[in-house]
Amino acid sequence: MTDCIFCKIISGDIPSNKVYEDEYTVAFLDANPNAPGHTLVVPKRHVVNIFDTDEETLSRTMAAIRKIAPAVRDGVDAHGVHVNSNHGTAAGQVVFHLHFHIIPRHERSEFSFWPKDERAAVDAKTIAEQIRSKLS
Repeated sequence: MTDCIFCKIISGDIPSNKVYEDEYTVAFLDANPNAPGHTLVVPKRHVVNIFDTDEETLSRTMAAIRKIAPAVRDGVDAHGVHVNSNHGTAAGQVVFHLHFHIIPRHERSEFSFWPKDERAAVDAKTIAEQIRSKLS
């Protein structure tokens, strides 16, 4: 895609601080990090998000994340990492090329979990049934 910033990083048209590259994926430091070492992992193949990716692309991207996450953690002496990915505008996706954030964490106080929606627990049995029906 000619207008995709991640495709331009992959092709080398835009400079980045790459930390990893293989035949299928590239990982580089986020330009607007949440923490030192905040790394993005992207497939070289342009796919928008989890809804349009194929199994092989997703599997190879996850394998790269598994390899890179410990290096990110250890590289900045963190205690853990937060792996996150947003899929769709409503979920906060801003760059429409599948990507995963690996964000180093030193203490749980550095971030707060998403706000709870009490409505979600009220009818969990019905919601679970609706989700299962979509998997059939």
